[in-house]
Amino acid sequence: MAFPPSFIDELISRNPIEDVVGQYVNLKRSGGNMFGLCPFHGEKTASFSVAPDKGIYYCFGCHKGGGVINFMMEIEGLTYPDAVRSLAKRAGMQIPEDEQYQSRYRHQERLWALSKEAARFFNKQLYAPAGEQGLAYALRRGMPKSVLTTFGIGFAPNTWSALTDAMRQKGYTDQELIDAGLVSEKGGRIYDRFRNRLMFPIIDVRGYVIGFGGRVMDDSTPKYLNSPETLIFNKRKNLFALNLAKKTKLGYLILVEGYMDAVALHQYGFDCAVASLGTSLTEEHAALLSRYTDQVVLIYDGDEAGQRATRRAIPILEKAGLQVKVLRMKDAKDPDEFLKKFGADKFKILLEDASNRVEYQLNAIARKYDIREDEQRVRYIQECAQLISTLPSSVQREVYGNRIAETGGISFDAMKMEIAKAYKNRLRREKKVQEKKDLAPVQAVQPRSRTIHYEDVKSAMAEEGVIAQGLQDPSLLDLCGDLQPEDFSSELLGRVYKQIRNCQDMGVRVNLAVLEGFDLDEMSHIAGIVQRQSGPVNERAMKDYIATIRAESQKRTVHTEDDLLALRNKLKESKGYKG
Repeated sequence: MAFPPSFIDELISRNPIEDVVGQYVNLKRSGGNMFGLCPFHGEKTASFSVAPDKGIYYCFGCHKGGGVINFMMEIEGLTYPDAVRSLAKRAGMQIPEDEQYQSRYRHQERLWALSKEAARFFNKQLYAPAGEQGLAYALRRGMPKSVLTTFGIGFAPNTWSALTDAMRQKGYTDQELIDAGLVSEKGGRIYDRFRNRLMFPIIDVRGYVIGFGGRVMDDSTPKYLNSPETLIFNKRKNLFALNLAKKTKLGYLILVEGYMDAVALHQYGFDCAVASLGTSLTEEHAALLSRYTDQVVLIYDGDEAGQRATRRAIPILEKAGLQVKVLRMKDAKDPDEFLKKFGADKFKILLEDASNRVEYQLNAIARKYDIREDEQRVRYIQECAQLISTLPSSVQREVYGNRIAETGGISFDAMKMEIAKAYKNRLRREKKVQEKKDLAPVQAVQPRSRTIHYEDVKSAMAEEGVIAQGLQDPSLLDLCGDLQPEDFSSELLGRVYKQIRNCQDMGVRVNLAVLEGFDLDEMSHIAGIVQRQSGPVNERAMKDYIATIRAESQKRTVHTEDDLLALRNKLKESKGYKG
């Protein structure tokens, strides 16, 4: 639905973009702008900027951008109307809408409330006669009642409809139970998804219950059953126990594979542990972790599957700007078992001895080769050189190079030459990629999104100038006179121009955040236009842009008329007409 421009104007005023973004990103001021690590992609250096005076955010790395409404759409996965409602709720504003209108956001609120009620139900059942077996299992696994309370752990009774019946009594519909992933459906009938399992509520960083993980108490399979993907639960974007771990004072986060490991670590004083939700580590997970720490300790199982997962996770975490350490479990299969066997003090020693990712990867390479054989020794040294060549510091390259030279039984000079060769080859490859980009200047000014393309680059550059100048100094829009959206070569830029002119005519503040009807790719592109504006914001520049647009529009008109005339003559000739 369309919101009144005056309402959007007030909404934006009452939700300063730096305050809203600051809830998700640690921002630091630099001049007139603020910078932080991008929440939408992994990075080591802060390329995500917020310009409070312009009311926009923009990432110079992944090129996402927009106003405060678009930020909420992107970060929370909301539609435009629901992002507006979320910000209105934040600011205590009343939404001017038809009472019959049922939004996605309202549906989300119902699912959040339902999931919270379900968590209460499961927790209550743990201490009821139906949960006697579950409580005994939890206590047998060394989880005191204080831990059960901290994590809100519960029990799903071994029945087909206990939860369904309880939630129906509270007014929730069968469709809402389905949408929350709490029930399964077969033959038109629903039944409880979780039965006879210890239940772990999955709580996001805002404190909402968004899903569940259920663990069996015997050797049956699957050992863990998670909620399916729903409107409120995305396992690629959430981590178990991060709502608690984000408050840690330890200065790092521990990433483990299972709920029980995370719970055990918290129980023994390591309140920085989180676990993935039945999926491999994703870039979204890494970006989420980077909001709360700059160092992650990986503790995956010691079997081959766990080690593969470790090797895969390291570059994902580093890409997000995180320092990575790897802890290899000794005399136990996982942290839960180790802590119960040896206690917190010995685990702390393990943590202190955790190797950094370079040592871990070098050790992994060493395990692949038998360096007593010359051919394998050569391959070992070459692969190590490739890895060391990627290190940014010359000191690091020398230290690790010396170590491998000694292990491989060669001189450091020879190792240094091998690393230098690998380093130069990598730089050469990167240079070729950059040269390819540099040799395509027209392509370089094309929008990065594949869904947006400029047919007339010269006109489009001027159109970008008009929009950037108009958004920064709306008074300059008066110079546009009878310039129409149809004069723009880019349909997207024409739509932007039309909306900002309408805002000006209505006396509403011209602002990027008031634009409606644009998808996230389009808004990122528009924000990038404003962010990149480096030329003068003045009358002369605006007039030059307008003149270019008019001239290019006239060329296109003449070209179109010539094409139509040629087509008409061709048709006449085909019919045998003359003259």
